[in-house]
Amino acid sequence: MDQQTLSLLVVGATFALYIGIAIWARAGSTSEFYVAGRGVNPIANGMATAADWMSAASFISMAGLIAFLGFTGGAYLMGWTGGYVLMALLLAPYLRKFGKFTVPEFIGDRFYSKVARVVAVVSLLAMSITYVIGQMRGVGIAFSNILEVPLAIGLLSGMAVVFIYAVLGGMKGITYTQIAQYVIMIFAYTVPAVFISLTLTGQVFPQIGLGSTLQGQDTYLLEALDQTMVDLGFTMYTATEGGMSMLNMFLLTMALMIGTAGLPHVIIRFFTVPRVRDARKSAGWALVFIGILYTTAPAVGAMAIWNLVNTVHPGEIGTEEGHLAYEDKPAWMERWEQTGLLAFEDKNEDGRMQYYNEDNEEFAAMAEEEYGWEGSEIVTLDRDIMVLANPEIAGLPGWVIALVAAGGIAAALSTAAGLLLAISSAISHDLLKGVFMPRISEKNELLAGRIAMAGAILFAGYLGLNPPGFAAEVVALAFGLAAASLFPTLMMGIFMKKMNKEGAIAGMLVGLVTTLLYIFTYKGWFFFSGTAMLPDTEEYWLFGVNPTGFGAIGAVFNFVAAYIVMKLTKEPPQHIQELVESVRVPRTDNPS
Repeated sequence: MDQQTLSLLVVGATFALYIGIAIWARAGSTSEFYVAGRGVNPIANGMATAADWMSAASFISMAGLIAFLGFTGGAYLMGWTGGYVLMALLLAPYLRKFGKFTVPEFIGDRFYSKVARVVAVVSLLAMSITYVIGQMRGVGIAFSNILEVPLAIGLLSGMAVVFIYAVLGGMKGITYTQIAQYVIMIFAYTVPAVFISLTLTGQVFPQIGLGSTLQGQDTYLLEALDQTMVDLGFTMYTATEGGMSMLNMFLLTMALMIGTAGLPHVIIRFFTVPRVRDARKSAGWALVFIGILYTTAPAVGAMAIWNLVNTVHPGEIGTEEGHLAYEDKPAWMERWEQTGLLAFEDKNEDGRMQYYNEDNEEFAAMAEEEYGWEGSEIVTLDRDIMVLANPEIAGLPGWVIALVAAGGIAAALSTAAGLLLAISSAISHDLLKGVFMPRISEKNELLAGRIAMAGAILFAGYLGLNPPGFAAEVVALAFGLAAASLFPTLMMGIFMKKMNKEGAIAGMLVGLVTTLLYIFTYKGWFFFSGTAMLPDTEEYWLFGVNPTGFGAIGAVFNFVAAYIVMKLTKEPPQHIQELVESVRVPRTDNPS
């Protein structure tokens, strides 16, 4: 059986499982559609939350970014894991006690204002649609690899699957689907990592293998990787400089942390459990399930780049034997070439492949003079393919390759479904029912929610073809928007009883607008290509701040604007202040 057939069988079996679960758990009421009837077990909810949160950015893209950024790529790892802890400690139990369906509903009721609710919906839509773009890109990459077709066709295939099971099932169907997806995802991520770690270092656990010596040698893996990267004109893999400045590393980490804590599609998961204490248990279990993948990611990234470089340069660099002949290209390279995400060009026409840092002028000049190189011949190498290609690069069995493909799709689909539900509930429940059509029937509300989901799929799919960055970078932009708009408002809504509606509205608007303007300036208006006002390079960034980390600054603007306006306007009503005090006492078994 060839690899494509095997991958299609494995992925097809998982799809049958997902769609079967969606049909079995089909939502029949708004409570089941939005919060699964508030009857999900905490352990099951923790697993579903982990799947919801560990998106294509985590599974497909994060290790790829770490592989190419090295040390500074750890900002993604620290930001996302640290942010989940913030959410679990500062937000989850309090929001569950409030007992509403959605984040905008909490903001609207807490700040006794329909305007605040509408602004929260706009913030949620801006964040969620940006996030879905990254997921759709991940879906497209995974499908294009399996089907061996261009990215556009792979993306359309993925959109069709998302539409079937996300629109049909609602939160009830999505919850149980995500449990299955987590199991598939974690096996798909850890099994090849264990195989590769055993092959390279003899260690079963990749986390230990990352800090171990190479099999049969006295040289540590990271030391050998550092030397190999330097030999090819790159900075050392473990160097603190190179990938991004320390300022941007700090800002990105902060934006991801507080952005994680403000993600509506993850927060809504804590509304699905019966009691407040179950929300806290769910948070703890989710952290355990998340940690399994996140502690493995650094090893996956390092081993992926090591295997790639040693495939292209199997011997001493500069010698004929040290460079892969084009006629000997492994099958995985040819498959990825068909997707357009990997491309080669024999620039010096020697029939052998060279991969090095041609942007290092000193090294490039030396390589041309001594070796006759005329430029790096891997002209396209999308970072998002590294995890999916890793088992193929390492020569692992076909079933492992198929498992990884299924896991990548599960990661993208699980988060896409959660985001689409957040978008759906924001439009149908918060805008239509909460503001414009309060007497809408439950049937029409569900219909409106499903139509909103379908529209979001189409829009995100279109932008997924021309995204403003790699999957993890696009997701980082979404986290920045959540950090600048929703997180500060949620925090002030819970812990500042005197924060009024005027302050909350002003803060959300200032944080959202400043962050959006900064991102659009460099990434293009509404992410459409060709509309950026300035090049997205460090010399053009304001004070050298990368757009992916600007959300941390937007959050500060939010807090400052809200506080100033609060001081200039009247206090909230007494019953709202008493409500805030009651919400801050999470230790209760009251199911509401």
